[in-house]
Formats: sequence, C-alpha cells, structure tokens
Amino acid sequence: MWALLVLAPQVDAEAPAPVCSCPEVSSAGTPAAAPAVRRGSLRSAAWSELATLTPDAFSPLAWQALLTGCTVLAADPVWAPSCNAAQALGPNADSDARLGFLRAQFQPWQAIGGDGQAEGLATGYYEPILHGSRTRSEVYRYPLYARPDDLLTVDLESVVPELKGRRVRARLVGNRVVPYYSRAEIEQPVPPAPLQGREIAWIDDALEVFFMQIQGSARVEFAEGGGIHVGYADQNGQPFRSIARMLIDRGELTVAQASLQGMKAWARAHPERVAEVLNANPSYVFFQELPGDLPGPLGSLGVPLIGEAAVAVDARIVPLGAPVFFDTTLPLGHQPLRRIAMAQDTGGAINGAVRIDYYWGVGDAALAQAGRMRQKLKLWVFLPLGTHPEGGALVPDVTPVTPPAPAEALPAPLEAPPAPVADPIDVPPVLKPAPALSATPPG
Repeated sequence: MWALLVLAPQVDAEAPAPVCSCPEVSSAGTPAAAPAVRRGSLRSAAWSELATLTPDAFSPLAWQALLTGCTVLAADPVWAPSCNAAQALGPNADSDARLGFLRAQFQPWQAIGGDGQAEGLATGYYEPILHGSRTRSEVYRYPLYARPDDLLTVDLESVVPELKGRRVRARLVGNRVVPYYSRAEIEQPVPPAPLQGREIAWIDDALEVFFMQIQGSARVEFAEGGGIHVGYADQNGQPFRSIARMLIDRGELTVAQASLQGMKAWARAHPERVAEVLNANPSYVFFQELPGDLPGPLGSLGVPLIGEAAVAVDARIVPLGAPVFFDTTLPLGHQPLRRIAMAQDTGGAINGAVRIDYYWGVGDAALAQAGRMRQKLKLWVFLPLGTHPEGGALVPDVTPVTPPAPAEALPAPLEAPPAPVADPIDVPPVLKPAPALSATPPG
C-alpha cells in the first residue's frame, strides 16, 4: 500500500526511476551504480525491553490476521512451526493465550533506522468506496485503467549486476525505448486517449480516482447495481510528485492543512484548477479486477488485509508475514496507540526499518483516521525462534559443526553445549518480490 501521507514522495522500490531518469551512463555505455541507501536494521532485543506490550495489544482482529497470513506462510519450513502452533490454538484464543503464543514462538527484534535511531514514522491508509459505472456517461467519465499491453518493465540487473533490484517502466517507439506516458498524456482531453479500450470502470469524480491511486485499491459501487473490487496492477514508472508539497510551496495550503481531507477541501474550492494540479504528479497507477469474494484489499503477502490488524513495511528489512508491535499515538494527538499487527503489505513510500503504514480499514470512518496520521513510531518485529533476518528474508540459525576426531582421540562427551549468542543483524537492502496479485502500488 501507499502511505496516505501526501507530503512524502512515493517511489516504487522495484522501479525507482523512469527511463529518462536512469542512472548516469559512463563513457563506456555502462550505467553507474546507484549510491547505497542506509535503510536500517533489526537488532535482537530482550522481551524486557517491550515494557509497553500488554495482552490487550494483541487484538482478536490481529490474531485473525495472523491465522490468515499462515495460509501462505505455513508452506515455508521456517514459518511452519509457529503457524502450526497458532492453528492449534484456534481462532478463539484469548488475549493471554495469544501473547503467550508470541512469547513461546518468537524472538523480538527492534527496528533501528539508518541513522542509528530507534524512532521513525507511522502513517495510515485505507480502502475507499467509489461510485461508478461500467459505461461512460456525462456523470461517470473518469476511467480506471487496466495495465496497458505496451507497458514494458526493464530489469536493469540483467544489464548491470550492480543495479540488482532496480527496474524501469517504458514503451517502445519504433526501435527506441522511451518513458511511458505521464499522467497528463494519459488523461489528455483530446481523443483518442492513449489507453482507450483499457477501461475497467468509469468513476464520477477525478479527485477520488487520483487519491484511489495513492491508496492502491478500492471498492466500486455501480449505478446499475452491484460492484467490483479493484487493486493495484502496475505503474507507469514516472516519479511521484507531491501535489500537497506544491500547494504548500505556493502558499495555498499550510502544513497543518495538508491532510487528505485538507487536500480535498482545497480541490472542491478550486474545481477549475484540479486537472492542472493533479497533472503536476506524472505518476499513474493501473488496476486489475480482484475476486469479488475478497473480504479486504489484497496485500503484498497475497492475503486480504484486515482493518486495524495489518501494516505495510519495507520488505527489504522486515520479513513479510511477521507480527510486529508498534508504539505510537493516535492521529492529531498524544493518546498512545500500542498494537500488534501483521506485516502483510508494502508501499512505495515505506522506506526504512522504522517505518509503517497502518491499514485502518474501508470507507469514511477509516479515512478519518488514516488521512491525518503522521506520528512518531517505535517498532519491534517478531521472528520465529531459531531464525534471523537477511535482506527481508528469514534464515535459520546454524551452529557450526566440528568434524569428529578419529575414534582413538575422541574426548569425553559434554553434558550440554553452550547456547549460541544472537548478535545484531545489519540487513542489506535486498528486495523481496511481490505476488502476482498485489494491491500495493509502487509509485
């Protein structure tokens, strides 16, 4: 998912730049490697450090989200023991049993930022409900586009190994690779539109379509009855430009007004300028129709998200599926918000170890919280016992084995070998690929 925070540039971690902004090319024709980014690490922690973790922080919804995640994770031998233990407790485990399970099956790791600090940022997102139609009309005239057939994804690692994890989106014009169409080009008022024929649905409000692209998924209720669930399919590769920042710089909004609600209020007051302002952000997201029986948007783990029980994380550091405990405050206030949630999603603006985007749920009530959330954060990640993180993946701990001496020189057996001591793990920024059906827009 994308962060709802409209001030933060939101760039696809897998597709960091369009073709026209590729890394510099040397005289030998080889792209220069991008500078390393310090994203932070996970540090092995003691349970005593989690002084604010109480049984009520592990809600029934979070337990349900954990069991849902295990429908995917249980196939992984690293996760199977903890998933089997959770499934043995069943869906109705009480708060003490839930927290006891966590302590028995997991080791806490504290997230530390690239600057060495334990404090980071929590934002929020939600799933909007839009009004639309399968057919274009004067009322429903703003399209949701499916992924275009001519959109190319170029893996730069195949050309330069040092650019592992970096991709660009583009299109072919003759035998030239050029940047894909920008938002202004896709939404040009003079027909034919470049993506004509790729419409999934038509929506009644251009502003809602724009902010839906930031959220990454939506439920569309049709005027003719029924509706569909749509989620992220791909992105045009153009960079994200914050229209909130632009309006702040122009003096038309204050920082305090730059919430989603404030942005919508400004747009309603200046309808003649909406197209101009939206087109200042060239990034554009394409969608796919999701199965109608999904109870929520599909996260990067490949399972439906549950409101107030899931977070988006930087999967290059935090393994997808892991339970996390976050210590923050409610939006626009100082009331503590301390909860366990499941790391089941990712987002283009979610970069770094101490960074989450909290999924609040569906509709206006969720919007009221998500649209205003920008809070200080401390974060702990729970990993199965006997594992440690490497580049967003889980790796079993291995104790070195000394080959046995010849039979005549065998020493007397020891009663018990010393236990290995866990050291802090500095996680390299290795990208974890998303599933085929992903509701997470990258930028």
